[in-house]
Amino acid sequence: MTKDNKHKKSIEEKEGIPQIGITNNSLISEIQKKRKSHPEVQNLIDGIFKGDITSLSRSITLVESTHKNHLKKANAIIKACLPKANNSIRIGITGVPGVGKSTFIEVFGKYLTSLGKKVAVLAVDPSSSLTKGSILGDKTRMEALVKDKNAFIRPSASGESLGGVARKTRETIILCEAAGFDTIIIETVGVGQSEIAVSSMVDFFLLLKLAGAGDELQGIKRGIIEMADAIVINKADGDNIKRAKLAKVEFDRALHLYPEKESSWQPKVLTCSALHHEGIEDIWDIISEYKNLTVTNNHWTSKRNHQNKYWLIQTIENQLKENFFNSDKIKKELKLQIKLIEEQKTTPFAAAEHLLSL
Repeated sequence: MTKDNKHKKSIEEKEGIPQIGITNNSLISEIQKKRKSHPEVQNLIDGIFKGDITSLSRSITLVESTHKNHLKKANAIIKACLPKANNSIRIGITGVPGVGKSTFIEVFGKYLTSLGKKVAVLAVDPSSSLTKGSILGDKTRMEALVKDKNAFIRPSASGESLGGVARKTRETIILCEAAGFDTIIIETVGVGQSEIAVSSMVDFFLLLKLAGAGDELQGIKRGIIEMADAIVINKADGDNIKRAKLAKVEFDRALHLYPEKESSWQPKVLTCSALHHEGIEDIWDIISEYKNLTVTNNHWTSKRNHQNKYWLIQTIENQLKENFFNSDKIKKELKLQIKLIEEQKTTPFAAAEHLLSL
């Protein structure tokens, strides 16, 4: 057999058998055109209100886009969704890498859907500081929850956003609420110095910890505990049960040293094993108890109003930053200033002052 014969296509005309046209070029072209085009804003809004996941996903993509042409559409969708928003409980979940956030969220999410809840998980993946890329593997890690018709998982890249929260997570919450999701879970990249970004958009802040990891005092020092409404010692199973119980006692003592929260809520410490589905129900009971208390004493509404003010300032800052760096004049001058810095003819501070004066 010659080299040319080896590379013949598998679908070819055989002797005595007429070849049938297996493609319709005009049809393929039409399908490709439809895929590339963006649906009308009103169609997306109607789809969201009907709980259509495709419309929700495409709308979130528009919201996350930094393209100027998408901003107007995204704002129109958000504005239309606002009247149907604010009807969920928003739960922020954070913890050090390896604490078992994805496993916990999957088991917790499945428990909530078994209660008849509609759960949206906004999982934030860390972006590489070098390539700016993200794996976005949460749908792979939460395989059972992905298949649940009452759950929606949206992984997003953290980018350069504060506290590991995707830049547009706040707007995404509104869209998910408008689509009928009554429980929003926000998973963050991990514990850091800027977890205020998480607490600024959730009603309940849950901190996952590991027993015997040596970070008990570190957690206290970082001040993360100050923001936590509950601390859950995960992986309390097998040989780790004793250590988990000891860690629970240590955190209980630490929490009583902190001043009372504005909400009048005393943060709780629990143990659980997401792997063995143990302690999950207790965690939901605590969250429900927190909601009942804060709704009664009006802290729930007060906190949301405060968050809206914070979001306003953050949005203005983000827009100013985008407008600044997207300016053609700034782009040109920025290259010049960088060159001057490299040639030791100016300092970064003087260059920044010059650029801002433009």
